[in-house]
Amino acid sequence: QVQLVESGGGLVLAGGSLRLSCVASGTFWGFNEMGWYRQAPGKQRELVAVIRTGGNADYADSLKGRFTISRGGVDTVYLQMNDLDPGDTGGYYCNMRERGAIWWGQGTQVTVSS
Repeated sequence: QVQLVESGGGLVLAGGSLRLSCVASGTFWGFNEMGWYRQAPGKQRELVAVIRTGGNADYADSLKGRFTISRGGVDTVYLQMNDLDPGDTGGYYCNMRERGAIWWGQGTQVTVSS
């Protein structure tokens, strides 16, 4: 079982930045994919970015250039978010995919005010 804990969310003015962190604990091998998804009120959860153990990353096309995903080892993933817009408001969720299993964190709220 794997537990994921996100942190770093909060309230920020439009144009500002936030850095989200997600730390995994429990039993996992370390060859995995970790990612960030977000969910705005009344909308479906959507991909933000994912990154694999080797560092290869994919982003949602609309977020390239403003958001950067990185890893701090096999158990930590970060999301640097710059030039935030009120449309970025929502819950941000970390996940880990490994050997056919998927685990999710509880999420951290990001609110961007204009």
